[in-house]
Amino acid sequence: MKLLKRFLLGLILILALTSTIIVVTGHSHLFKAVASTYLIGRTGPSIDEHAIFESRTVDVGEHQPWGTGEHYNKIYDNDLLSEIEKFNPAAFLVVKHDKIVYEKYWGDYNENSLTNSFSVAKTFIGLLIGIAIDEGKINSIDDPVGNYLPQYKDNPELTIKHLLTMSSGINFDESYKSPFGHMAKAYYGTDIKELNEDYSVTDTPGETWKYLGGNTIILSFILEKVTGTTIAEYMSQKVWQPIGAKNAALWSLDEKDGREKAYCCFYSNARDFARIGKLYLNGGIWNKRRIVSQQYIDATTCSAYELKDKSGMPVDFYGYQMWMTYYKDMDIFYARGIQGQFIIVIPDRKIVIVRLGHERGPNLPNYHPSDFYTYIDFALKQ
Repeated sequence: MKLLKRFLLGLILILALTSTIIVVTGHSHLFKAVASTYLIGRTGPSIDEHAIFESRTVDVGEHQPWGTGEHYNKIYDNDLLSEIEKFNPAAFLVVKHDKIVYEKYWGDYNENSLTNSFSVAKTFIGLLIGIAIDEGKINSIDDPVGNYLPQYKDNPELTIKHLLTMSSGINFDESYKSPFGHMAKAYYGTDIKELNEDYSVTDTPGETWKYLGGNTIILSFILEKVTGTTIAEYMSQKVWQPIGAKNAALWSLDEKDGREKAYCCFYSNARDFARIGKLYLNGGIWNKRRIVSQQYIDATTCSAYELKDKSGMPVDFYGYQMWMTYYKDMDIFYARGIQGQFIIVIPDRKIVIVRLGHERGPNLPNYHPSDFYTYIDFALKQ
């Protein structure tokens, strides 16, 4: 019995010491991370976590329902569907000529289920920047970031465009495996503003493309500053209500009444996510209403910014918080998230694809996930 007591006392002392070290070294986010992953049998974030974080509602206006195509859910390819199902999907939807022509849900998910967008939200922030420019709240993408955020006054070379194109030169890290990295702290931490103040411009902006969620977070701080409102409220007023979303969305916060995790964590469903694709497909217009300028949409989906990645490879696959490629003689652009969240737009075929789920295929050398092409091939058969 004495041996057991000594063991328990020693264990308590070790845990207390470990906890103290975690707090003192600025890694208190680990408590939330461990409690919401390993202690419940998971090894990382999931698409169903909105209940464990504080959030802000992205309110809806008048619902504008989707129509369904004449051959709704009648045309599909079983072999391609089997490929789609290899990566644990939750939802798959195809819109063609403004009508839903195919949709399928797996498990307990349905057309109203709220799941995490992960990095698809970066595209939403890029969209809001364009709207703020159209409204004159931001003068130009070529404005120094320091004009809006005093923290960057000493870096006049850093512009909004550099943040949009992931070429800021700021020393964020994008490791999704390290529990001590910027992304883990941003996801599980409680002060995203203070977190970003720990990073600075260390490389020349506008030279090297490096995909970093911190850039999107800074864009959200600019939006807060120029709009005088929260990111969720601005998204609701300028996008979510005008495009007739059916369900209110949720945007996770760093703490109660805090800031949106702008680089991720927008919870919605396949049908409402597809509305963002339709908006981009139609050049920023929703049912004859201009939401964002055609000029900004064109710039968003253009990769001609003379950037190279760290290996020297030309970056022809990224615009303003938007991915793009050329496939089967068609220009295609898309938003994507780490666990297989996609909003894909194929202008030549008037197609929008939404895929939500738990896994994503590995990135190919051209930076595009392997399963991405399967979704396009399936949609092209509709």
